Amino acid sequence: MTVVTGLFVANLAAGNSPSLGLDLQGGASVTLEPVGRYESGALDVAVDIIRQRVDAIGVAEPEIIRQGDTVIVNLPGVKDQQRALELVGRTGRVEMRPVLNVVEDPSLTTTTAAGTAPATSTTLADPSGGLGSSLGVPRQDDGGVQPGLRPGETILPGAKDGLLYLLGPVGATGEVFSNDTSIEVDGGGFAVVANLRGGAAGADTWNALAALCYAGGEQCPTRSVAIILDDEVLSAPTVQTPNFSGGQVQITGDFTRSEAEDLARVLQFGAVPVEFEAPTVQTVSATLGNDSLRAAIIAGGIGVLLVVLFLLLYYRALAWVIVAGIVLSGLLLWSTISWLSKVQGLALTLSGAAGIIVSVGVTIDSYILFYEKLKDDVRSGRSLRNSAARGFSRAWRTIVVADSVSLIGAVILWWLTVGSVRGFAFFLGLSTLADMLISYTFSRPAVLLLSRTRRFSGDKVFGVRARTLEASS
Repeated sequence: MTVVTGLFVANLAAGNSPSLGLDLQGGASVTLEPVGRYESGALDVAVDIIRQRVDAIGVAEPEIIRQGDTVIVNLPGVKDQQRALELVGRTGRVEMRPVLNVVEDPSLTTTTAAGTAPATSTTLADPSGGLGSSLGVPRQDDGGVQPGLRPGETILPGAKDGLLYLLGPVGATGEVFSNDTSIEVDGGGFAVVANLRGGAAGADTWNALAALCYAGGEQCPTRSVAIILDDEVLSAPTVQTPNFSGGQVQITGDFTRSEAEDLARVLQFGAVPVEFEAPTVQTVSATLGNDSLRAAIIAGGIGVLLVVLFLLLYYRALAWVIVAGIVLSGLLLWSTISWLSKVQGLALTLSGAAGIIVSVGVTIDSYILFYEKLKDDVRSGRSLRNSAARGFSRAWRTIVVADSVSLIGAVILWWLTVGSVRGFAFFLGLSTLADMLISYTFSRPAVLLLSRTRRFSGDKVFGVRARTLEASS
């Protein structure tokens, strides 16, 4: 009891509380429709990558479901919905191309009070080689984009700098990077440090592009490489070395922390192998879920109250041990769910609340098994003190078997299902484990202690008639 109470107080002091799912706190539901030709297996891979990305941004208990050829992503309680939706809908196609020319985008150009657009700069460095000096991105204000493009060339906009980039053929893709990507602070800004894959698929491909742009010439006159994400140029740094021998590439620029983290996640988890249409976003209100939860709590509370009243009439004063055990189980569950919400992103959903309510019946069954064993012993003429330890030993085996059946069912449901049924199974299993723990660490010691007192040594404890005891003696 002391440990459970201490855990509860510690979670309160730390400000931990259970996170709520989409049906209880609202959020966003995103529907992704694939376009073009794709394989069924590729869509499964896309679902896995989207799940990894959503988990990485810290959304509690996201739900990613494939329904036929449609992918539905439920994001409960996201603080920045637009950022999360952009990350979900992004294919994550990363390309590196040589920069042939850079001009300001006429449709986006804005002027400052002095009449000129602010300048930006980015760097591309080899951390192991110590070549981290930066050069400004070349800006050509006196020329325009060539009207005719050669094979492999394209024109893409900058993600946030108001520039148009004339780019050469693709020199490398995101496949050159491994899944070991990190964020570093670089001179007050943020840098993405990506490791190169070994061999021709990674370092060799990247170094060939770096050598091309380092040399300049017609194929890369600006000596810059454009880092492209989903047809937008995130950064166009000037190459400072033809060979990145250390196996690392540092991409720096005018990134915010969230932008750098998003790029790092895309490089880490790779591109989604299916192209999706612009996601359909629906805001989900928690009103219906809250009403359902309130009704479930009221119904569950009334049911528990009626059961407790019956137990008080049937088991008399000893039924207060059951009440205390239910309270302790509730505190333990609250503390466990709060801690898992903090460290693992677990969220309590409406189906999870149903699993907890169902588990109350499992908890009460454990006490009834124990008390009926005690009552049989008292009827046979033994005192409560003598039968308490023996009765629990016999009841414990039955409790373990009964709770194990519930656990097996919960594990099977969790393993074979998805969505709300899986949430029900998890919380049912968690509640069952809490019941077993409280039964052994609290119920047994509490009854043993009470059985040694004078108040609980008489026949009125279970309402057994005195003549039954006299007849047994």
